[in-house]
Amino acid sequence: MEALKETNFHFPNQKKMYRGKVRDVYHIGENHLVMVASDRISAFDHVLPKGIPFKGQVLNQLAARFLDATKDIVPNWLVAMPDANVSVGVKCQPIMVEMVIRGYLSGHAWREYRAGKRVICGVTMPDGMKESDKFPEPIITPATKAEEGHDEDISREDIIARGIVAEDVYVQMEKYTRAIYQRGTEIAAKQGLILVDTKYEFGIDAEGNIRLIDEIHTPDSSRYFYADGYAERQAASEPQKQLSKEFVRQWLIENGFQGLEGQTMPVMPDEFVNVVTERYIELYEKITGESFHRADTDRITTRVESNIMDFITNNI
Repeated sequence: MEALKETNFHFPNQKKMYRGKVRDVYHIGENHLVMVASDRISAFDHVLPKGIPFKGQVLNQLAARFLDATKDIVPNWLVAMPDANVSVGVKCQPIMVEMVIRGYLSGHAWREYRAGKRVICGVTMPDGMKESDKFPEPIITPATKAEEGHDEDISREDIIARGIVAEDVYVQMEKYTRAIYQRGTEIAAKQGLILVDTKYEFGIDAEGNIRLIDEIHTPDSSRYFYADGYAERQAASEPQKQLSKEFVRQWLIENGFQGLEGQTMPVMPDEFVNVVTERYIELYEKITGESFHRADTDRITTRVESNIMDFITNNI
C-alpha cells in the first residue's frame, strides 16, 4: 500500500501552493482552492515520519459527506470531489480561530482538568467530573489558529477584545458551531456512536459571507465513543472505547513524546501503521454504515494529479 506523503504539482493558473500538516492546498485563479488530503498524520502539532495509507481518502470522503449533511445549516466551501483524496472549493479568507466544541470531558480538556484547572477558555467546568463524563451542556473552547507551532486556548472575551473576529461574526460562528455539533451528534447516534468533541473552521468568501471550511467530523478533527457500553464503562471508571486519533497520541506519550522541547519523535513500526490505517477505515465504515472502497494506490501521486488536471481543464 502506497501512502501519499506529499504533492508538488503545477497546474494552469496556479497562484500559489501551501502545505499544511495534512493537506496540500493549491490556489487556482482568484476564486478556487484545490485541497489534497495526504496520508500524513500529525499529533501534538508535529507531523509523524510515516504516512498512513488510505487516511487521506477517509478524511476527504467523510468531510465531503458531512459538509453535504450540514449545508442547510451553514454554507460551506466545497464545490466538487474529483478524486478520492481531493476536494475543490470556493476560496475564502480563513478566520484565525478554531471553534472547538466539547460535549464530554476528554482529551485536552481532561488533561487540563486532571491538572487541577476548572476554567478553560473562560468556560468553567463543574467540579467532581471524571474522564469521559458528559458536560451538562456542550462547551465551546476556542483556539487561535497558528500557522506554525501550537494552537493556543483563548476565551471568547479575548477573541473579541483583541479584534481577531468582530463580535457579530463570532456570535454567528458560535450559533453555527452548536447547530452543526447537534446535527453531527444526531448522525453519530444513528450509527451507535457518540460525537465527543470536534472543531470547526470558518472563512469569509468574496461576497462577505461566512462559510464552513476545511474538514468536519473526521477522526482528525473529532473524537467518537461507542455508545454501546458507554454508561457501564463510566460507572466502572473504565476507559471508553473510542474512534479517534487519540490512540496515536497515547502511543506517542507511551514512547516519550508530547511535542515538548528536547523530545525525539519516535518512528511508528509498520505493524502500528497498519493498525492506524485499519482504525481510520473502521471509523469510516462505522459512522457511514457503508463499506469503504479502497482507491487504487499504485502510482497514487499520478492518479491524483491527473484527476485534478482534468477537473481544472473542464471546469475552471
